[in-house]
Amino acid sequence: MDEPAPRPKRTRIQREKRELIGEAALEVFSRHGFRGSTIDQIADEAGMSKPNLLYYFKNKEEIFTTLIQRLMETWLAPLRAMDAAGDPQSEIRSYIRRKMEMSRDFPRESRLFANEILQGAPRILPLLEGELRELVDEKATVIAAWMREGRLKKSDPYHFIFAIWATTQHYADFDVQVRAVLGEKRGGEGRFEDAARFLEGLFLE
Repeated sequence: MDEPAPRPKRTRIQREKRELIGEAALEVFSRHGFRGSTIDQIADEAGMSKPNLLYYFKNKEEIFTTLIQRLMETWLAPLRAMDAAGDPQSEIRSYIRRKMEMSRDFPRESRLFANEILQGAPRILPLLEGELRELVDEKATVIAAWMREGRLKKSDPYHFIFAIWATTQHYADFDVQVRAVLGEKRGGEGRFEDAARFLEGLFLE
């Protein structure tokens, strides 16, 4: 059986246009969710015509899937980096810090993911049940071993991970609320450092 021909590499212009469309789509999807977004809105945000956009992506679903796949690679990188051979305190502290940095630097991506989950994850459920579950199983086993060794306080390692996700991503998904409650003096960029220090104490002490 003949092997399928390799897909032709995209040109620099094609890559740049897809990046432009992806950035525009991220803005639109993060504001309106998948259902509330249209190709016309994305084209307007990207400053191009709808037919031109559809030359690079065949439909809204393809744009969204591309964004989500890229997001998941970024989102899971800090968890993948957790080293079983490292010091548990340092590894957990590093994980919390990197998750807080992501909440600070990628709030639109976080909202995009949250919207998809709230809709029942119809476009990414296989990824959640496959790649994500496998990674969490692996890291939960590492954390459980640290707990058995007395290097971390004993708890359910899965809910330990979930709690880190919930508390760190709060500062992306509910940033408006955080800033409103903290006020001008405490609601500036320093809020992320304050939160990181608090969460380190919460999970490690």
